Order: sequence, then structure tokens, then C-alpha cells
Amino acid sequence: MKQTRSLLLLATVIFAVAALAETIKGAAAANEGEKQQSTQSAPTLVSTVDREISAVEKQIVDVAEAMPEDKFNFSPESLNIPGSDYKGVRAFAVQLKHVATSNYYIWSHITGDKLPEGLGDDGNGPANLKRKAEIIKFLKDSFALGHKAAATLTTQNMLQAAENSKSTRLHLAEFGVAHAYDHYGQMVEYLRMNGIVPPASRGKSD
Repeated sequence: MKQTRSLLLLATVIFAVAALAETIKGAAAANEGEKQQSTQSAPTLVSTVDREISAVEKQIVDVAEAMPEDKFNFSPESLNIPGSDYKGVRAFAVQLKHVATSNYYIWSHITGDKLPEGLGDDGNGPANLKRKAEIIKFLKDSFALGHKAAATLTTQNMLQAAENSKSTRLHLAEFGVAHAYDHYGQMVEYLRMNGIVPPASRGKSD
């Protein structure tokens, strides 16, 4: 009888120890998972800059997609608004090509990539690009260079002067974003002048 009780007590102890071990193991695994998730979601220099490039890229590509192809050569100059001074301003298509061209000139200093042929020296991009689809492709390709540039940034090199530039790598990465937003604001007005609500404003109080 005593032997049976001893065996039952021993079995109970073993079961309790095993259960405790599983609980500790599960808690450790959960804690490790939380640590990994925290590490993965923690912002980094690269992810922060890359996210800013992605944000302005989406805004500008959406605006480009929203403008009908037959309006790609629109310029406010054609409206002849009394008292305005739009003479010589860039047409919508040229605005897009200017952003893309500037992206190449700015971010190539960081990546060291060779500039595409035919960019020209007037900032307006390749004169042979006229169709909506090819202009948007040119635009997207230029932002791909921006993502490549962001991926090269480290805390060690971000304040170093970029290749053939007096500006730091971080400044150039961010300047590309700021410059693109400047022209995004102009292109939003071009849409509205043609009765088109910008994609970012749709579904919101206008």
C-alpha cells in the first residue's frame, strides 16, 4: 500500500515538473518571438528613408496615372488666366520627366550608377519620351534608384560626402524626396485645373 502511494506521489511530482518545464519553455519561446517581432518592426535608418521615398513615389505615380494621356501636354499657360504669369512653365509631362531626371542626378551620387542616356542638361529629361506609359516607366525607374540609394545608408557613412558631391549622402537621399514633393504640389494643381480630383484627396472632404 505504502509502495503504491509512493509511486502515485512520484508520478504526480514528475507530471508537475514536466508541466512546469513546458510552461517555462513556452514562455521563453513567446518572449523570444516578441523580441524578434520588436526587432523586425523597429525603424532603422534605411527603412525610414526608404519609406519616405516610397511615400512620395506613390503620390507622384498616382497623379501621373490620374491625368489622361491627352492632357499630358497641359500647361496652365494655355488657360490665359488674366493677371497670371504661367508663360514658359513646364507642361505636365515635362514636370514628370523633370522629377525623374532630378532623381537620377541626385541619387546617382549615392549609388555611383551611370546616368541613363539622353537625360539632357536642361533638367527636362529625354525629349523622345512622349507617351504616358513610357514617361511613367521612366519615373518609376528613377525611384528604383532612390530605393537603391537608401539601402546603402549606414550610421557610419550617412554624413560622409557622396561621390562627386559636397553634400552628405543623407542630405542627398532626403533632398530627392523634398524636391519630388515640391513638384507633386504643382502637378496636383494641374489636375484640378482640368477638373480632376487628385487621388490623395478622393473620398475626403474636398
